[in-house]
Amino acid sequence: MALNATTDLIHAPEAVIATLADRDFAEHLTGLVGGTLKSFEVAGDTAAAFTLTTVRTVPTDRAPEIARKFVGQTVDITQVESWSAPSADGSREATLKVTVGSLPVSVAGTESLKATDAGSALGVEATVSSSIPFVGGKIASAAEPFISKALALQGAKVSSWIERV
Repeated sequence: MALNATTDLIHAPEAVIATLADRDFAEHLTGLVGGTLKSFEVAGDTAAAFTLTTVRTVPTDRAPEIARKFVGQTVDITQVESWSAPSADGSREATLKVTVGSLPVSVAGTESLKATDAGSALGVEATVSSSIPFVGGKIASAAEPFISKALALQGAKVSSWIERV
């Protein structure tokens, strides 16, 4: 299943990257969905190429029933973003990989952070897939809106986080 979302932000790419790489922001975002931040690691200098790895334990009460049958009341979601160094205008690209606990469901794709006249645009283009024979497509289809909402929430909360100070 294809997953495509873009959020326009009124902040420069540097401010967006600083927010995405902020542990407090990750904890805040995770708390909004009733989850717990298990680990958060920034490997490298955010002024250059770096990798951001976030592991969250989130409740499955809002997940599709077909997925809850496999995971129980909570699931660990690991999100790995490998960001490129910024271009002259601050724009960046990242590879994205999301795994969902022990489920054979994953998200793979790219993220983009583009400088715009108004600030920046944070986008994701990815594919949700599952390797479970016969029902994998149904699980991926059911998981796609859930994952899409999570990524959209992240984009929507970046500006409010930056503006809180």
